[in-house]
Amino acid sequence: MRILVIGCGAIGGVLAASLALVATVTGFDTNHAHAEAIRREGLSVTGAGEPLVSRFEVTDDTAALAARRFDAAIFLVKSSATAAAAAALGSALDGAVLLTLQNGMGNAEALERVPGATVARGVTMNAGRYVGPGHVERLIHGQPTWFGPVRGTLEALAPLGETFRAAGLPTEVLADPMGAVWAKFVFNAVMNPVGALLLGVNAARYEVAAVRDLIDEMAAECAAVVHALGGHFAFEPMEFVHKVRSRAVPISRHAGSMALDISRGAPTEIEELTGHVVREGERLGVPVPACRTVYRLVKGLELAASRRATEQGEKRA
Repeated sequence: MRILVIGCGAIGGVLAASLALVATVTGFDTNHAHAEAIRREGLSVTGAGEPLVSRFEVTDDTAALAARRFDAAIFLVKSSATAAAAAALGSALDGAVLLTLQNGMGNAEALERVPGATVARGVTMNAGRYVGPGHVERLIHGQPTWFGPVRGTLEALAPLGETFRAAGLPTEVLADPMGAVWAKFVFNAVMNPVGALLLGVNAARYEVAAVRDLIDEMAAECAAVVHALGGHFAFEPMEFVHKVRSRAVPISRHAGSMALDISRGAPTEIEELTGHVVREGERLGVPVPACRTVYRLVKGLELAASRRATEQGEKRA
């Protein structure tokens, strides 16, 4: 398959590197230094699993893709950038299956604005982080991915599912992926902002009783909102958390992408995650006091981290 991966940092880089083993992958990333490093030396993938240096075409210039055609385009940019990325890529998306594996709500709806495109949504339980130009780290590896159609047919997605599996990525293509989407959404809407507030120290999410209580309160509020929206869960959203608490699995050092964003002073996906719960809770009359408080705190933290990063950059200059 000819696959365009939009956003090659963190999990986008991890998936692009794997898919490039069995497909013709082209990466698009607005980080010029990252794109240039991949072009020059390939993408280095370290961490969980076998280390890998993957070579594939990559560009930070949408004009270079204008005349290209792809079988699938996988969106892995920040949720707030989905609509802009789709608009900028324009004709490069013609005829491609558009798949979002991003965190948060609103991404599939943004892709549905592309006229006539087959649109799919899903989630992956794998995780990664951007280390630096040309280097990403697998944090969680070998976990399942699920996706299915939002607009279009299940059959249209079958080749992409086969390609994922051929690349060593356990994947299931489902007629209704929303049970998995909602479950991962609740996990992220709870654990990502809490991880950011705790400065990325993952142990604090499990070893402090008050934090455990907060997590449970947020999870219950999120589940109530999902049920009020008519949603369902393919698996228990907080199952992994319960396993860590019972010591069935060890505490990892991965506190979520939001903690990594805060550490860099970068925008987070708080609006598409916990913010979505707060807005829908207010609209539906579902009380979400814990989620609202955490949402407000992360909004403040996001601004503080951004300003600190700017100040530090000015000092270095």
